[in-house]
Amino acid sequence: MKKKKEIALEERATAGERLFSPSVARNRDAIGSVLIKHVPATGVILEVGSGTGEHAVHMAKLLPGVRWLPGDPDPDSRASIAAWTAHAGLENVSPPHSIDVSGDRWDGIEDGECSGIVSINMIHIAPFSAARGLIAGAGRYLKQDGALFLYGPFSRNGQHTAPSNEDFDASLKSRDAAWGVRDLENDLLPLAYDAGLKVKTVVEMPANNLSVILRKS
Repeated sequence: MKKKKEIALEERATAGERLFSPSVARNRDAIGSVLIKHVPATGVILEVGSGTGEHAVHMAKLLPGVRWLPGDPDPDSRASIAAWTAHAGLENVSPPHSIDVSGDRWDGIEDGECSGIVSINMIHIAPFSAARGLIAGAGRYLKQDGALFLYGPFSRNGQHTAPSNEDFDASLKSRDAAWGVRDLENDLLPLAYDAGLKVKTVVEMPANNLSVILRKS
């Protein structure tokens, strides 16, 4: 029997189709406080790799003027996103999409449609092709002055920012050689510049994570 692809780093509790991520409960308030300062408060916000959907409903509540488009390539995650949306009773959250950002085109999204694109804790538990596709897609699908919001662990200029991140990087690679903590300056920013994105700000977050906000210029 083929082993099911691993998509999360933690055990998830369930309530019906709703999945619960322990890490979301720890980080959603910190992420939300930064996100609402740097992502437009109106227009279409596309979230990729939404996982359980808990971040989606939390952020959509904070930004009631946006149309939030959450989604995930994983069917169980999409079911959880839909269940969380129904549970929260939110009208500004669309049904979950199945976009795989490593693809050349993102079905259902028009060029220049998005005011913002959000990726939380995704690129380190995916092949680097996902990071490459995410950033190239941001260059295509963001409006002028639209924001790409990245959150997670990153190394800086070839150095881990903390011993715990170095250990985490080794753990990721032991689980899947294609995974790993990405370097902001060496891995990601060259892709961003090629896509017409510039750094707006980098915010240090709890547990040695970063929020990275890039702007389409």
